[in-house]
Amino acid sequence: MTDQQAPVLPKPSTASHPRALAPSILVLCVGVSLFGAVVGIQVLTSLGITPSTSLIGALVAMTLARIPLAFFRRYRSVHVQNLVQTSISSATFGAANSLFLPIGIPYLFGLHDMVVPMLIGVSVALLWDAWLLYRMYDTPAFAAANPWPVGIAAAEAIRAGDQGGRRAMVLGGGLLTGVLGAWLFALPMSAFGVAMIGGIGAMIAFGAGLLTLAYLPDLSGWDLASDYVPHGMMIGAGLVALVQVGALVRREGRPARSAATAGVRRESTRPLDASGAGRGTAVSAGSLGRSLGTGALGYLVIAVGLAFGTGIVARMSVPMLIGFLLYAGVAALVHELLVGIAAMHSGWFPAFALALITLLIGILIGFPPEALVVLAGFTAATGPAFADMGYDFKTGHLLRGEGADPLFELEGRRQQLIAGMIGFVVAIAVVSLSYHAFFARGQVAPINAAYVAAIKAGMSSGTATHLLLWALPGALLQIVGGSRRQLGVLFATGLLISTPWAGWMVLAGLAVRLAVTHRYGKDAKEHVEVFAGGVIAGDALYAFGNGVYRATKS
Repeated sequence: MTDQQAPVLPKPSTASHPRALAPSILVLCVGVSLFGAVVGIQVLTSLGITPSTSLIGALVAMTLARIPLAFFRRYRSVHVQNLVQTSISSATFGAANSLFLPIGIPYLFGLHDMVVPMLIGVSVALLWDAWLLYRMYDTPAFAAANPWPVGIAAAEAIRAGDQGGRRAMVLGGGLLTGVLGAWLFALPMSAFGVAMIGGIGAMIAFGAGLLTLAYLPDLSGWDLASDYVPHGMMIGAGLVALVQVGALVRREGRPARSAATAGVRRESTRPLDASGAGRGTAVSAGSLGRSLGTGALGYLVIAVGLAFGTGIVARMSVPMLIGFLLYAGVAALVHELLVGIAAMHSGWFPAFALALITLLIGILIGFPPEALVVLAGFTAATGPAFADMGYDFKTGHLLRGEGADPLFELEGRRQQLIAGMIGFVVAIAVVSLSYHAFFARGQVAPINAAYVAAIKAGMSSGTATHLLLWALPGALLQIVGGSRRQLGVLFATGLLISTPWAGWMVLAGLAVRLAVTHRYGKDAKEHVEVFAGGVIAGDALYAFGNGVYRATKS
């Protein structure tokens, strides 16, 4: 087909996707969201982590579907189960990571009058974060064809529950492997499962970063963290990643005009090209560029609202205020994109560490402490919802046939956005009503102490030198890997995650994956992914149950 030919329009859809606002679905979404929000906050304050609850939502819907009453019959639909798991997952990460964690920073710093305006600001940022992922999903930068490993795990679990048979047996084997490995040996089994799904180059870089952080300090006596090696490498890799996203927008923008002109967002079912994007991706690169611009503008507006709402405008000169607003808006968007890239390829997102990096740069710039408190909370609020909704969209994308019916795919994605927003609204309500009680007991997210300590301590004269020095190898590694492999971002992600055994589990997962595909050929790929999804699901279910038990016990 030449460039002058009219684009091929999708066939009209005959399927009707379940509605998130249908009474029976809405009731269940609100119910599981309440549960997810409460559990997320409790586990975060007790253990410093946020449990993955998406599978819990799907299991609840599956269980209710077995009740022989007409009201529960529609819960048998895998698409309804996808909406339910989207709601509970959104509520859990939204309440814990995007709302409760940020408002704990001013509280711990002693600025109690900032808590309410901070809560309002990060609530808006949370909703904006999710909307931007909806706009950017399946663009050249965040292609649906990329791994999004946690999303694959949820999809395989839902499929197995619906279809049974051999798929259910393979998934059950993976599920048992994940639970037993996490329970009996305390191994990060999700890393093993992710390595069987993610890109090989990206997984090697991720595993190398994990092993470097785990063993190099002991072998050499060199404290990587004190020299800001992980932070500098992420800064360098992140800057190059942003340039690569911009290059994708420019390179793909012209060919994508035909789809944009036709007013059709087409779904990609083709493999990745050299850029890491699907050829025929659902959302054009031009749309990605507009979304990035709109996103930056939105975050700038939120930063202005936070600055006036918290009163920090009175503590800065006009030039300093302008600089702070511009930096905060850009930092929030960059934080969101880097968290999304890491999650898309590795299934892990170092949101806490990335927020600390933006804070360190703010300290080097010389913003006053009160402004730094707002900056830390604002950037910490962006990213988790973006990444988590990417997982949920990947789950829905797989369950809907990977874009076989483009109109059904787009309608399903819209309904997932609504289901996610239901979860976020519930999360906002839960945090608003409960934070007083948690703070009164001295319960905040443990990472908040690190943010407050960094603000109070300030930076030494050599910090900027270390950051710039280690930004160079991070940038070079990202350039070598390109936008498809994301080697720099994934290696830096590994350096920011202190889980020693995770590196070995990544290597073990890669070894099993390569051995199976070498022995049985490409036909084994589907079974490998189903098994890997089970491993990730088993690890997540054990982590959820163990986290709830320990949080309740404490």
